[in-house]
Amino acid sequence: MNKTFNLYYQSPLGILEITGNEGAVWRIRFIDNKAKKDDPEPPDTLLECRQQLDEYFNGHRREFDVKTELRGTEFQIKVWNELYKIPYGHTVSYGGMAKSLGNPRAVRAVGGANGKNNIVIIYPCHRVIGSDGSMVGFGAGIWRKKWLLAHERLVLTQDK
Repeated sequence: MNKTFNLYYQSPLGILEITGNEGAVWRIRFIDNKAKKDDPEPPDTLLECRQQLDEYFNGHRREFDVKTELRGTEFQIKVWNELYKIPYGHTVSYGGMAKSLGNPRAVRAVGGANGKNNIVIIYPCHRVIGSDGSMVGFGAGIWRKKWLLAHERLVLTQDK
């Protein structure tokens, strides 16, 4: 079994903990703002992930190509793969996601799966909003969700 490593990235929104092994990243999450040290000799997969997050926050990356490993139920993985398809700077409602998954009545289940997303930003659950356009359902804090969406929209407008 591959050893698990942790790496840390100081984002504009707080510290992100990147967890994985030499094969894949399987968790990115916001943690408290206490200083943490990277594990010694982290694999290239995690170093590349941190580099791509830095590029994202600096407005130079819109898509990630880091190798990831989704860990969840079959339904959760379907939802997370659907998250990955949401274009940079755009949003979709929970109902819209449920419909695209072929089950328009699964709105609550989609919300629950989004809440268990272990790879924030790369699997952009911040791009899922309420059907009325409201900012709901982001475990890392609604203020972060608003910031991420505003950041992406700003980058898009600067490209025009």
